Amino acid sequence: MPERTPETHVIDFRAAERLLAARDPRGAVKLLDSVIAAHPENTAARLLRARAFFAAAQLRPAELEFELVLEREPDNAFAHFALARTFQRSGRSEQAVRHFRLAAALDPNPEYLRAARFGTDG
Repeated sequence: MPERTPETHVIDFRAAERLLAARDPRGAVKLLDSVIAAHPENTAARLLRARAFFAAAQLRPAELEFELVLEREPDNAFAHFALARTFQRSGRSEQAVRHFRLAAALDPNPEYLRAARFGTDG
């Protein structure tokens, strides 16, 4: 196997983005595993891998990755929103509402604002 370099990790990251867009989340996860092994601090790669896990219906790994991203970037509205969707899909509505509201508070994105009302009368 050829030696992995920072350049090949960037190429793998970009290829993983394309695979996820092409609805091949499992392929994206495979590419991102080596990127994250070499650069565990790379939050962008972890966020992309979390999205790929979610798209592959691997909810527990997605949850763990989104939570790790939020430990590093607590003001990441998208990560809060995506974690909320993960909780919602797992049937954990109370936890989902909290993160939907955090996402909406951090970013008034109309999608986040609509979701923040999940499980409420408002």
